[in-house]
Order: sequence, then C-alpha cells, then structure tokens
Amino acid sequence: MAREYFKPGNMLYPLPAVMVSCGKEGEKANIITVSWAGTICSDPAMVSISVRPSRHSYNIIKETGEFVINLVNEELTFAADHCGVRSGRDEDKFKEMKLTETSLDGVSCPGIDESPVCIGCKVKQIIPLGSHDMFIADVVSVSVNSKYLDEKGSFHLNDSGLIVYSHGEYFGLGKKLGSFGYSVRKK
Repeated sequence: MAREYFKPGNMLYPLPAVMVSCGKEGEKANIITVSWAGTICSDPAMVSISVRPSRHSYNIIKETGEFVINLVNEELTFAADHCGVRSGRDEDKFKEMKLTETSLDGVSCPGIDESPVCIGCKVKQIIPLGSHDMFIADVVSVSVNSKYLDEKGSFHLNDSGLIVYSHGEYFGLGKKLGSFGYSVRKK
C-alpha cells in the first residue's frame, strides 16, 4: 500500500470540542473553545487543557487557578465555534451567544448552564510546551444537566448529542459500535 509523508504535526483526531469558561472577580466571565483537552488521571480525577499564552483566557486561568470544562453538544456547536474564533477582549461571549452562567461547587468562575456536563477544575500545574501551555488540573466538581437524567436518576450522556472536532470540522458522534469489554465478554 502506498503512503504519503507529511511534516510532523498533530493528526490525532477526532478530539472533544469543549468550551472552557473562566473569570476574575469584578470582570465579565469569558469562554474559550479548545480541542486540546483530556482526562489524564482517574484517581484522583484530573484533566488537562492546552492554551496559547496569547489568548485572553490564558491569563485569567493562570491568575485565578481555576476553570470549567463545558462539554459541547450539537445545540452548542455554533456557540463553540464562535467562542473559539472571537476574543473575550472584544465581546462578552456569554451575552453574544445567549448562554447562561451557572455556579459550580469548588470554583468561583461560572459554567455554561446549557452544557450537558460542566467540570469544575483547580489548576495544579502549568507546563510550558511551546505554542501552548498545558494546565493540569484537579476536578473539584461535576454538574450535569438534569434533562439527561431518567426517572431513576441515571445520567444518559450519550443521549446529549456530543460533538467532536476533526481536522477543522465539527462532527456529531455516530452509531454505537460496542461497549467497554465487549470483545472479551462471554456470549
């Protein structure tokens, strides 16, 4: 099979597209869209986001030591794109995108109420990497939108219409192909 070679680059797709909210006391809260976000440890629960130092949210997160990762579903795709290409220096993104601030336990910055899941985070370490710095954070709270809870209180995240980002485009998740451990499960 013939293969083509590209210069080294990030081609690890798809990625979650998330809106990260942050804020300083006395100033309007801001939202930055990132696709470089992920789980880095399950016990204790830890995540990371990578942000360019030139971005408006960078100094807010660095100074306050906290942020909220808001998962993005199909209904929030337009807002996520907008918040990724506009600067909070120039506009109030919550107001412009008609998003609702919601409070979370453990952090003073708001989450996005329309998001299916808001993850409150406290920065533990900042690692300069080059074009981006990685914020490693402890998860201090998780808030879920009750419209995805059933009558027994079970959360159905996969019914929320989550999206991913791949090579400059947004996609809804496709059909279920299996579940964890299905390859070794007894039939």
